[in-house]
Amino acid sequence: MTTSRRKFTPEEKARIVLEILKEEKSVSQLASEHGIHTNVLNRWKSEAIQNLSQLFVDDRKGITKMKNEYEHQINELYAEIGKLTSQLSWLKKKSGL
Repeated sequence: MTTSRRKFTPEEKARIVLEILKEEKSVSQLASEHGIHTNVLNRWKSEAIQNLSQLFVDDRKGITKMKNEYEHQINELYAEIGKLTSQLSWLKKKSGL
């Protein structure tokens, strides 16, 4: 008999980690309530604590960089389309189509 692994959404994981951080119940109590091994809960908790500082990072520069790269790529693609269109029209003209 095969058992499939349960998948938890990020929202579910966050809710469970918040319960752990509130310390109203022990990790083992929460593990038995949710049917998750304590090691998994401890790993989620440590990942949340490690990545907590990322919540306060100003990523506007990263978004601006991505936007500029996207616009540059769009411009390159339009240039390529123009080049191919002119080549096609030249070939049509030379072949007599």
